[in-house]
Amino acid sequence: MIPKLIRGLAVLLLLVLAGGCATTGTADARDPLEGMNRSIFGFNKFMDRALFDPVGRVYKTVMPHPVDHSVTNFFSNLGEIAVIANGILQLKVGQAFEDFARFAVNSSVGVGGLFDVATGMGLPRHDEDFGQTLGYWGVAPGPFLIAPFLGPTTVRDAVGFGLDSAFLYPVSYVNPDVYRAGLMSLNYIDFTADSKGARGLIGDASFDEYEFLKNAYLERRQGKIRDNVETDPDPGIN
Repeated sequence: MIPKLIRGLAVLLLLVLAGGCATTGTADARDPLEGMNRSIFGFNKFMDRALFDPVGRVYKTVMPHPVDHSVTNFFSNLGEIAVIANGILQLKVGQAFEDFARFAVNSSVGVGGLFDVATGMGLPRHDEDFGQTLGYWGVAPGPFLIAPFLGPTTVRDAVGFGLDSAFLYPVSYVNPDVYRAGLMSLNYIDFTADSKGARGLIGDASFDEYEFLKNAYLERRQGKIRDNVETDPDPGIN
């Protein structure tokens, strides 16, 4: 597990360093790697049109809505472990206890997280991750990045995502590899299919989709660190 994480962080560092040659002289200090980012953004849009949107449409067509909803609930419930841990790391002990209660209820009464029973019991889902934890303790976000396939992030949030995924996401511990890959693929397909409408709104909202997405992501992440936004998903990695 540790070697895989180190390799992932090394690849991220190489991308950042290589991107120094791909700048466009942008005046936005948050985005010194804009040239590289726009190229990856274009690649992600192409992959969405060529592969993920068609797969998502098939998924939505063949998957009954209740089953689709349960798949989303299942993976969301697995993510509660990272939410609990990062709540504690941000000294939100009372919230972390609520999140643990939510995880326990949905994992038992909710049949392994397939059904969200806890929300109806007054235990809403919170959204905490290690990128937010680093921000809570004063770590700067670093340059804005577009990650292949995964979308907008920052150096800080990408590192946080890698650590959460490696250590606090149960699917990372599934063996053999083929089962882990299958679960991760299902999670990604479910996520992209569910977020297709939001991506369409981004395309309709601005002539420069990249600039719109960048500003929305950075503002939203800052809001989450200040606890202004807690429940809705980000249009990116974290």
